[in-house]
Amino acid sequence: MWVNGIGTASPPARYTKAQCWDAFCSSRWYGQLDERAVLLLRAVLQRENGMQARRLALDSLAEVFQIDADTLQRRFASTAPALATQAAQQAMQAAALRSDDIDALVVSTCTGYLCPGLSGYVAERLQLGAGVQAYDLVGQGCGAALPNMRLGEALLSSAQCRHVLSVCVEVSSAAMYLDNDPGVLISACLFGDGAGAAVLSSEASSHARRIRWRDSESLLDPGTRAALRFEQRAGLLRNILTPAVPALAANYAQQVLETVLCRRGIARGQITAWILHAGGRDVLQSLQERLALAPADLRYSAAMLREYGNLSSAFVYFVLQAALSDAAPGGWWWLASFGAGFASHGALLEVV
Repeated sequence: MWVNGIGTASPPARYTKAQCWDAFCSSRWYGQLDERAVLLLRAVLQRENGMQARRLALDSLAEVFQIDADTLQRRFASTAPALATQAAQQAMQAAALRSDDIDALVVSTCTGYLCPGLSGYVAERLQLGAGVQAYDLVGQGCGAALPNMRLGEALLSSAQCRHVLSVCVEVSSAAMYLDNDPGVLISACLFGDGAGAAVLSSEASSHARRIRWRDSESLLDPGTRAALRFEQRAGLLRNILTPAVPALAANYAQQVLETVLCRRGIARGQITAWILHAGGRDVLQSLQERLALAPADLRYSAAMLREYGNLSSAFVYFVLQAALSDAAPGGWWWLASFGAGFASHGALLEVV
């Protein structure tokens, strides 16, 4: 399988941590949360934590504090198809493909729900043919990009498809929740809105850098699902984050990496670019320590976290695009995502 085009999209409105703090202080929530919660929010939004800004599908930050099921559902229904389509169009353009070239579409999300699914809305906007195979994947959280691409790999291997469009879109501002729980508050400060897309093909394109998917592996441990998940409360999605997440992410990421490298007979030092999901600063630090990486190895993940926040499943497309834009050296690249499940995924890419 070849990755022949990458695209990303985010809302135009950019909000800094300072702006978010000011908006919170002006909201009714400032008086509703307890003193400890307010102090935590102040620390997250005023201190250095690896993140500076986010893109949110809001005309003003005042809207983020209107937290009710109908408002959030409307936000998801209007924003998710638009962002997914923008990212997909960019990926198709990078691969020099037209709508009638796409044989299958796989769309992942965890921040909202539509029935019929997002794939139908995206297919309509892209004017894909009536015979396109369309799939919707839900519930895989931040790790969804790689399972999405592995489904694309299976479709290509079946010889039913030549080009598969892989899309992940998250509207985190449509999954907003506030209460006094530290994990919930950190989640509200960390996540941004965005979409990523990739054109997966059975043959390499002559229009872009050659990226070949060589091997992949996944690990699932349902026994640790309580560490990172969404729950439904009063009709709203409530994101559960626990202090165990950084260590879990690093531990499982190491296992997946070592499995693939051992199978392929490749040394870790042969990896020339690291395309890693960044759950946050603490997650990146745990990955750096566990995988014995230098800070420079995480530069693309760190840069995307600083500017966009945690984009959940869409994040690794942004990191991959950043590495390509920077003309990162060719050779073996490692692509990794992880999240709810607890699940961890990795793929070995050969880049020329």
